[in-house]
Amino acid sequence: MNPAEALETMTPETRTPEELPGVVTRLFKGVVYAEADEKIWQSLIGLASHVRDYVAVLGLDLILDESEGYAFLKSREDPDGTLPRLIPRRQLTFNVSLLLALLRGRMLEFDTNSSELRLIMTEQDIADMVSVFLPESSNEARILDQLGANIKKVVELGFLRKLRGQAGTYEVARILKAYVDAQWLEEFDARLADYRSSLAGTGPGTEATEVESK
Repeated sequence: MNPAEALETMTPETRTPEELPGVVTRLFKGVVYAEADEKIWQSLIGLASHVRDYVAVLGLDLILDESEGYAFLKSREDPDGTLPRLIPRRQLTFNVSLLLALLRGRMLEFDTNSSELRLIMTEQDIADMVSVFLPESSNEARILDQLGANIKKVVELGFLRKLRGQAGTYEVARILKAYVDAQWLEEFDARLADYRSSLAGTGPGTEATEVESK
């Protein structure tokens, strides 16, 4: 049997779907959102098992949340460091890390106490949230002055979205739940203690954290 005949006799389950390369390529470019890229999203839902098998060879996992409407690729744990990193990591400053932690905590509180789907916060809401966690001995005015730059960075990371026509108002992107995950949250109290001691100048906890690019 020649290759052409073999191809003709392959079952639909064993053939590589035509849409697969386009879906995988799109995932390598960043997060796929159901609301923003409906065609790719529908193809991804139908090809999820194929995508998982394909990217697994590259040391990646497909993170797909149909209920929240997003999907992205994430590097698998590689304790020995034998795999090349295809998804780069971004180093976050101490203040941006603190803001992400507090936003994730606020989302957890929101999901527990509200039936709404969208968490909307103003810059003042965010400032109030941050100021509560600052020790009395910290230079609060200086830190809050930096908040605008930190918010801008979180917007660039895709965890906050500006609302059109509403200056200084943001939606907290639900994909934050996947990046600041359960393990991260379990360490939240310890991280916060480090943040407070750093802000007070009594501890070293200003080292940067990392998050995979989106």
